[in-house]
Amino acid sequence: MEELKDSITSSVERQSQQLSELSRKIHDNPELGFRETKAVAWLTGYLEGNGFRLERGICELATAFRASYGEGRPVVAILAEYDALPKLGHACGHNIIAGAAAGAAVAARPAIDKFGGSVCVIGTPAEEIYGGKVIIANRGGFNDIDTAMMVHPGVRDLATTQALAARQLDVEFFGRAAHAAARPEMGINALDAMILSFTAINSLRQHIKDGARIHGVITDGGEAANIVPAHSAATFIVRARDNAYLEELRPKVVDCFTGAAVATGARLEHKWDDVSYASLRNNLTLARLFRQNMKYLGRKMPMTDPDHAFGSTDMGNVSHLVPSIHPFIAIAPRDVLAHSPEFAAAAASDAGRKGMLDAAKALAMTVADLLASPELLGKVREEFERGE
Repeated sequence: MEELKDSITSSVERQSQQLSELSRKIHDNPELGFRETKAVAWLTGYLEGNGFRLERGICELATAFRASYGEGRPVVAILAEYDALPKLGHACGHNIIAGAAAGAAVAARPAIDKFGGSVCVIGTPAEEIYGGKVIIANRGGFNDIDTAMMVHPGVRDLATTQALAARQLDVEFFGRAAHAAARPEMGINALDAMILSFTAINSLRQHIKDGARIHGVITDGGEAANIVPAHSAATFIVRARDNAYLEELRPKVVDCFTGAAVATGARLEHKWDDVSYASLRNNLTLARLFRQNMKYLGRKMPMTDPDHAFGSTDMGNVSHLVPSIHPFIAIAPRDVLAHSPEFAAAAASDAGRKGMLDAAKALAMTVADLLASPELLGKVREEFERGE
């Protein structure tokens, strides 16, 4: 295995210039969810040129794909993300995720040739807003996968992470317009209803479990200061440490808006998004393998960090279907915030490039570990089936 792992690291180094160019092109051409046509063309072209079989537009998503090498089981999936954030571009570093996934899959080919099985890159669009992996999962895109892995850039090396279950709520209030000075008594103020709702949400926050989050923005608050607003709209996200508590929170949040509707006389309409992000299950057997391979590369990676901040990811949904890991690799100092211009710059930096290459090496080595040892793969599956 040591000889094979040396071969894997050499393969990534030989790819380093191409992977850096691939990552940089994605970074310099940010595309929003479900519009990532350039990123997908570059990724699939690279993988196809390295002997991978391509299935484009999987699960009826134009910018989703599956690139496979090898035959039969076990099937180890490496997931790629490549969507950007509105106005901020790749401030979450998805160009790093994409480059690492492609490089790892290509570097893992000798392990497939030696031990059998297959490796695939599953291109998953629209992680940031629309939950592309949730749609792929619901349409059977992970049904034949034995394990799933990806690496996310961050500000510290970390083998496991937490991710909150999350669901988006869109709300609207409908009132009645009137002249705000001449006949205010004839109006029904939809903006007042929304402001009351925010106040009610603030009160609810005192009485929810640690780790749960409720946050939102007003997307429509009226047209002019001398008109009683006849319409208001907002988008909220409700998060919780586990799926069960998220379901418990949802009606309490809606009650905040219902009460405001009663108080103001405005009519409420609300809709929960069809996509719900699940909490993340870390397969510790897989995580320890990845951590060991990072140590082989000279990176000290703790299993967990109680101070690590976390949000939500559609990788959580995948982790409830197959054994999964979602480690972090540092590409920026700890004071740099994700979803910031500074992090977007880090994703195109030398540190970002090194993080991508190390992630590719460790992912490919973890693929090799799994394929070389059916007993190890069985241990991964047993842990998952125990619900750990």
